[in-house]
Amino acid sequence: MIGDCETAALVSHRGSIDWLCWPYFSSPACFAALLGTEEHGHWSIAPQKGKPGTRRYLEQTLVLETRFETDEGAVDLLDFMPMRGGTCCDLVRIVQGVRGAVPMTMQLVLRFDYGRSVPWVTRTDDGGIRAIAGPDMVTLTTNIETHGENLKTIAEFTIHEGETASFVLTWGLSYKDPPTPVDAEGALQETIRSWRDWTRRAKLNGDYAEAVERSLITLKALTFRQTGGIVASPTTSLPEWAGGPRNWDYRYCWLRDATFTLLALMNAGYFDEACAWRDWLLRAMMGSPDQAQIMYGIRGERQLLEWEVDWLPGYEGSRPVRIGNAAAGQLQLDVYGEVADALLHGHLGGMPAPETSFSLQRALTNHLATCWNLPDQGIWEIRGEPQHFTYSKVMVWVAFDRAIKTSERFGLQGEVAQWRALRQQIHDEICERGYDAKLGSFTQAYGSKEVDASLLLMPQVGFLPWSDPRIRGTVEAIEKQLLVDGFVLRYRTERVDDGLPAGEGVFLACSFWMVSALRMLGRDDDARLMFDRLLGLRNDVGLLSEEYDPAAKRQLGNFPQALSHIALINAAYEFMRTTSPSRQRAESAPAQPKSVNRLDQASSQSTPTSK
Repeated sequence: MIGDCETAALVSHRGSIDWLCWPYFSSPACFAALLGTEEHGHWSIAPQKGKPGTRRYLEQTLVLETRFETDEGAVDLLDFMPMRGGTCCDLVRIVQGVRGAVPMTMQLVLRFDYGRSVPWVTRTDDGGIRAIAGPDMVTLTTNIETHGENLKTIAEFTIHEGETASFVLTWGLSYKDPPTPVDAEGALQETIRSWRDWTRRAKLNGDYAEAVERSLITLKALTFRQTGGIVASPTTSLPEWAGGPRNWDYRYCWLRDATFTLLALMNAGYFDEACAWRDWLLRAMMGSPDQAQIMYGIRGERQLLEWEVDWLPGYEGSRPVRIGNAAAGQLQLDVYGEVADALLHGHLGGMPAPETSFSLQRALTNHLATCWNLPDQGIWEIRGEPQHFTYSKVMVWVAFDRAIKTSERFGLQGEVAQWRALRQQIHDEICERGYDAKLGSFTQAYGSKEVDASLLLMPQVGFLPWSDPRIRGTVEAIEKQLLVDGFVLRYRTERVDDGLPAGEGVFLACSFWMVSALRMLGRDDDARLMFDRLLGLRNDVGLLSEEYDPAAKRQLGNFPQALSHIALINAAYEFMRTTSPSRQRAESAPAQPKSVNRLDQASSQSTPTSK
């Protein structure tokens, strides 16, 4: 992945950019070969002969270097997206001759609207091209001669040792003047500098500092810097099982990730980013409490209507390809607890709270008092019938618990007596209806005999202590029923009616949650072994998707996945710090306090920028 904190592109081992939504994360893709064929849009630069390249990120940056070795010599391909200085945005590719003389081919296939719209292409005065389709205009500026062929732009050239070829693709609005492209070499140096300035602010130590650093960079790259919202992933419809229908659009911001994200950022020293995320959360939730959603767009958009792209065949034939996400309209009670928990930890972490913060939380909590006993779709957004999911009820308990603590700790007025009574009622109900004494474990839903990996979070949020035998029994039941090759499934899709055909990989975030659980139960050797194995699943540049197929030994689902990297960060902190995220949430203990500027006062410090 490369990106500019407003969108991101995916680059293959063969030097092909096969996915890019321009100008923003949730915009239609202009390169969609990832979900189709090369004819649906891609941009490749590679030797005419040779094998796939080896890759690395330049240290502490999101600048990708691919080394191609051939019989004729070697070349480096540098790919990056400079931070924007205005409405236009750039994607830069620089070819550097390392050894010998290597014949190269560049092929650019622009297809707007998810691979459907062929643009009108004209030659520019400087020898580049301009492509227009509706509101979109893209220009290519290069020092290499190009020509058109079969609705593609082609260049064939030889790069010698010490030589450089540059290609700058720039997006702008078609009804504005043509955008001015950046200087490739100058933009490279500025992009490296800005990323390193940002990365060096991290407070890291211990054996896993490198893995945490890469995950933090990934999390920053998935942050929409205009608002502070963090997308779950820059992709849509990468399957949870190859050839299956569990294909979802993740280019939105989930409230469920709120506290995980907040602690990951605050514990690393990124309080400005944490504050920006908290402020996005507050803005997105503002409105009538009965209209609260479980996810929003990068600016807080609410209309995320789901539709299918029938002209794309899908990744390895995995259909349908979906745009939008119907889960935005589901009832998922767990998000009320996540929001309340995040707001409390923001207070404890020293974030300045807007006057509307607790009034909004109070309204949400009072609305929850009217609907907490309803069945819902749960944390995994099932598309079957609503159920009384145990984890949903646990997070309802968290919502009331955190509202009480916020009111009492900070002297804020609320219906504390009512909330306290409901908190006790819900706790009693969960222990009675969500626990199966015969199994010795809490279960996925009331009356169910199945377990669910979300139950690993019960002690993390403080519902019961780690020492409680019911918690230990639940962890052991999850190990017995949900482990596959040592990694954790969300639940058994073949035994649970979730409205979809069975089949998915192990869930990486759940596996990191298990690491934390083992660590908290004193099983340090087991925890470290699992964590080290999970790190081994990262791709060659340290990125993780949502799921993993242990049999085929491949990643599955949307990529890269913010929640996987957030879970990696928080699990690593269990080994790196005396105060673990698990204890922070359970005890509502503050992260290291620090004076935090509001987002509008500190954005220039929070985000890698270009001059």
